[in-house]
Amino acid sequence: MRKETRENKIVDRIVRESGLPGLLEVLTERITPTDLQSLLLEAFRRKAAGISPAALLRQYAANRFVRCANTSPQEALELDRLAFSLLPPGFEVLELSPVSPLGACSALGTVDQNKVVATIRNTEVCADPTNVLALESALRRKQATKSREVGDTKLCASQRVVRAQLFKGPASFAHFRIFSLCTAGRDRGNSLFEVEALCEQIDFYLRLLLAARAAGHKVGKVRVSLTPFVRGKAELLENQIIARLASKYPEISFVLDLDREAGRGYYIWAGFQIFAKEPEGAEWFLIDGGFTDWTEKLMRNRKERLLISGMGTERFLVCFGC
Repeated sequence: MRKETRENKIVDRIVRESGLPGLLEVLTERITPTDLQSLLLEAFRRKAAGISPAALLRQYAANRFVRCANTSPQEALELDRLAFSLLPPGFEVLELSPVSPLGACSALGTVDQNKVVATIRNTEVCADPTNVLALESALRRKQATKSREVGDTKLCASQRVVRAQLFKGPASFAHFRIFSLCTAGRDRGNSLFEVEALCEQIDFYLRLLLAARAAGHKVGKVRVSLTPFVRGKAELLENQIIARLASKYPEISFVLDLDREAGRGYYIWAGFQIFAKEPEGAEWFLIDGGFTDWTEKLMRNRKERLLISGMGTERFLVCFGC
């Protein structure tokens, strides 16, 4: 049964007022994607032809998706430069397209399609670079499988994304930059891949935060939270992840959060979050990561493993600017 939402009610009203009861089914099921694209292109061409310069300016002033960012591009570039310089060996930096295939978020994760900005050319504006990095990883790994040269695939990107849901708060935006890591590999047994990938990614973000502090950013106390999403992994996270990293970073707080529900179902095996405090004491959520089954689904191979993560660099600059 369809869940009733505000969007559903609007669509129902449009169909009802059109006098064409099967309109939605025609558009979504009976017309091919390419024909629908042609139809919508013509519809929007006609809409655009009727927009006056004055109306265009009003749209620019009112539309939260198109306004300029509130952060300095120079500061963003410097933070990216610092992050790229600290990448672990083997990571390849990619410049991603501003758009991805339609369904890049909803077909892989538990993300509602209404949370992304779809285009009329069967694509969507990128809402999360990790989904695209997963697609790129799967494509590369499928090609490497043919030559039997399948090692780990480590990709990185810094990308401005757009999200359709309305965010609230002083450090939340309709479009913002995310620095992302993606580590894809094969199951090695005994959680060896998972432990190695998790330690490597968390270690990178901690080195980045400490280096940013040394460069003048007002980063206070840092806290790392890890959560097992399957039974029997809490002790492993405690002994092989937290113990290892805590000995290297004694000034950083590491906690095992067994009560976390956010991300459950989106992430599998385990997830992590990293927070940092301002000098005044306010704590900000900056980094989120975890294991997904995306490459397993994309490659139809149950041995595939994938760890993704991302840092909201725009939020970092707003909260911890020099």
